[in-house]
Amino acid sequence: MINDLEERTAVFGENIIYFVKILPKNSTFVSLLNQVVRSGTSLGANYYEANETSTKKDFQCKIAICKKEANETKYWLRMIAKASPEKKD
Repeated sequence: MINDLEERTAVFGENIIYFVKILPKNSTFVSLLNQVVRSGTSLGANYYEANETSTKKDFQCKIAICKKEANETKYWLRMIAKASPEKKD
C-alpha cells in the first residue's frame, strides 16, 4: 500500500508538471504556475519523506504537511481554472 500511494503522489506531481506546460505563459499565469508546481510536487516529496521517519509522531507531522500541500494545490488549481476557464476540465 505504501508504494501505491508513493506512486500515486509521484504521478500527481508529474501530471501537474504536464498541465502547466499546456497553459499560457503570460503575466497572469507566471505566479499561479510556480505555486501549483511547488505545492503539487511537494505533496509527493513529503509523502516519500513521511515513509522514512523513525517515529509515529514525525510520520503524523509529515502526513499533515502532505494534507496541507494537497489543499494548497487544490486552491491554486481553482485559481488557474478561474483564469483559464477553457482548461477547467
